[in-house]
Amino acid sequence: MAEGTVGAYDAVVVGAGHNGLVTAAYLAKNGLKVAVFEARHVVGGCAVTEELWPGFKISRLSYVNSLFRPDIVRELNLHKYGFEMLPRDPSSFTPFLDGRSLLLGPDKELCRREISKFSKKDAEAYPKYEELLTEISEVLEPMMEMIPPNPGKITFSDLTTYGGFLLRNRSKIKHQWSEIMRLMTGSATDLLNEWFESEELKTTLATDAVIGANASPSMPGTAYILFHHVMGECNGVRGVWGYMRGGMGAISNALADSCRAMGVDIFTSTPVQHIMVKDGKATGIVAGGGREYTAKIVVSGADPNVTFNKLMDEKDLPGDFVKQVRRINYDSASVKINLALSELPDFKAAPGKQVAPHHRGTIHICPDMQYIEEAYADSVRGAPSQNPILECTIPSAVDPTIAPPGKHVMNIFTQYGPYQLRNGTSWEQEKDAYLKRCIDILSEYAPNIKGAILHQEILTPVDLEKEFNLTGGNLFHGRMTLDQMFNMRPVPGYADYRSPVKGLYQCASGTHPGGGVMGTSGLNASKVILKDYARI
Repeated sequence: MAEGTVGAYDAVVVGAGHNGLVTAAYLAKNGLKVAVFEARHVVGGCAVTEELWPGFKISRLSYVNSLFRPDIVRELNLHKYGFEMLPRDPSSFTPFLDGRSLLLGPDKELCRREISKFSKKDAEAYPKYEELLTEISEVLEPMMEMIPPNPGKITFSDLTTYGGFLLRNRSKIKHQWSEIMRLMTGSATDLLNEWFESEELKTTLATDAVIGANASPSMPGTAYILFHHVMGECNGVRGVWGYMRGGMGAISNALADSCRAMGVDIFTSTPVQHIMVKDGKATGIVAGGGREYTAKIVVSGADPNVTFNKLMDEKDLPGDFVKQVRRINYDSASVKINLALSELPDFKAAPGKQVAPHHRGTIHICPDMQYIEEAYADSVRGAPSQNPILECTIPSAVDPTIAPPGKHVMNIFTQYGPYQLRNGTSWEQEKDAYLKRCIDILSEYAPNIKGAILHQEILTPVDLEKEFNLTGGNLFHGRMTLDQMFNMRPVPGYADYRSPVKGLYQCASGTHPGGGVMGTSGLNASKVILKDYARI
């Protein structure tokens, strides 16, 4: 070994987020000697559980699961290592200040009855709307695990793969082409206005079109974000979201245990400082303290900005590639709030402090569509929303293992809090006031909430960048709009998980198919790496 070198591997993975762990597991499963290096003290990246306060296990960032691929669970034997999903039924609850409320879930009769309180026409339309989204998802979901082609270099394999896909789905694509295009490019507002008349139903559905994005539902591209959230399954039931027993870190912990069982070395509290390159080829990484680990393969689970602008020398990359990477948009306006509660929120629209159906799913605090637009307008001005959108979950209502007896955990995903504030203010100055506004708004619907808070945490986009290494605080590793999706993700010509440097790959959400706890990026990357490995 060279001086300073302390380990040699076939492959090293930068970051122990869920995608990095998926990639590591599949490489190890195919006989490679693999190591994973994680800067934080715990594995998981955005899918992490931490006991911030004694007895309270907090899913600090991502908080519900549906998109994680069942084939990964099966092939990596994750159930053996504690992977257990807990379905939510009902799936959502939207209270209104006039005392009414809307429950939605997998029970079709419940949805019909609840929506009828606001519009009998919408109650009839809703099953057809869900049927349309299901039909389109059945067509498009297989593309998630297909390697995007490079339009400037179409291969015979691309023609075979995508030609076969088009032939198998030609009748469905022909039948649904206009709807597919509207979903891919249109606005959530236009889509929902076409289907429904009830402001209450449209508002409930519209929040899924903006959560995690710095956009309003009237902006083009938000229909796809809405659609992105309806894919997936929970225990074989399509479109159902669930909690992970033990918090979202249970996914990452199961993956880590599966990796270790196959011989993967996982180093936590070990940040990668530099990706080594020699003669146009990746040769390993430099970890904390200047320790070098050599490898034929380097896989980055960090976002493209961190990977190519922070961990590499610009001279090791083509100039046009660096230019494209610097064009990636990381706009973010999400602020996460985590609470430890002495009791459940007692909603005016559904009184009671005992666990009830409305406590189990996502609680939408957002009265109408104009409210969302006005909240977004504040963000455009460079200010945190005066009246933020709140998406609240109480996973302890379904999973009692994450809180002490009789107490509860609440996760609140809020919009909008832009990364870059204007008028000379900073998030350190604004975060306490923003947190107070969010709690004040929630207390209008559940007056006991202020007195129930035992502990609280707020994570602004600046916090997310600093602690979790997310550029701009963007949970998805880059904006999920059409100009940054499919073969444009992360940049044109490199959507196949490769990079201009031989032996250097990407595997995280900055690649196709994008953000969310899916594991698909990691799975796809491993397939490409294993295909290339013998030639490197």
